[in-house]
Amino acid sequence: MEKLLARGLAASAVLVMASVILTPQQPNQTRRIPQFENDEVKVWKGIVMPNQPLTMHRHDHPRIIIPIVGGTMKIVQQSGGSETHQWEAGKAYWLTTDPPNQLHADVNAGGKPIELIAVELKNAK
Repeated sequence: MEKLLARGLAASAVLVMASVILTPQQPNQTRRIPQFENDEVKVWKGIVMPNQPLTMHRHDHPRIIIPIVGGTMKIVQQSGGSETHQWEAGKAYWLTTDPPNQLHADVNAGGKPIELIAVELKNAK
């Protein structure tokens, strides 16, 4: 019985590993990849490809951005305004909470992907 259970667990592990290996990772698409979340923080890795902005969204909490691969990020407001940030790899940047009812899109204004880690502080204002 123990051998049968061990074989079943081993087969399940192989199937899980195969599904992870065979699942496409969308290497050439803008995306957010969750890293960690608890009651205090939400952490994600963001990859923003040139000419592939993140869809309109907002942030109810301030966050720290740490670029892994830097670049020029243009923040385009739904109202039409914009601001440009030059982010250097390895430096940390503070971004405030978005104003109520204001959406924005993140646009990579350069020619190479921007990769970053974002740490959103859930209990900060």
